[in-house]
Amino acid sequence: MSELSVAGVLLSDLVIEVFRANSFLLAEGDELTRPFGLTSARWQVLGVVEHAPAPVANVARIMGLSRQSVQQTADALERDGLITYRDNPHHRRAKLMVITPRAQRAMQRIREVQARWANTLAERFDEAELTTALAVLRRLNDPGGARDPQHNAETVEAPT
Repeated sequence: MSELSVAGVLLSDLVIEVFRANSFLLAEGDELTRPFGLTSARWQVLGVVEHAPAPVANVARIMGLSRQSVQQTADALERDGLITYRDNPHHRRAKLMVITPRAQRAMQRIREVQARWANTLAERFDEAELTTALAVLRRLNDPGGARDPQHNAETVEAPT
């Protein structure tokens, strides 16, 4: 069994902190969006389709989520009048999600609340720390080189 290098230990610790940060940010997002009838999941989907109409699969790919979870969220957004579906000229079956004026108004108000929240939280860090953290997370999320081509479930030894 392989031992972790010093960098491997640090990366493993970073991953745990990313999981914790994800939980914190989702909870904070739920709090920020609740007054507008949204959740973090709904906010994420609307944040993509407010820029341009998009099919569910594209939103899932952009956000790193499963197509099924985005489909469930999109269907709930449609039921609540926050998106509509329209025909996609490039694909017969994959409809485009389109944000409604009601959702656009909610997103504008959320941006105002989120800006105050982000500015307050950012006071805990200097710009160099935030720049470094952003660079590390972007490299971590870069699919090119993120996986060892030799690594798969068949090559990992089960603990004995």
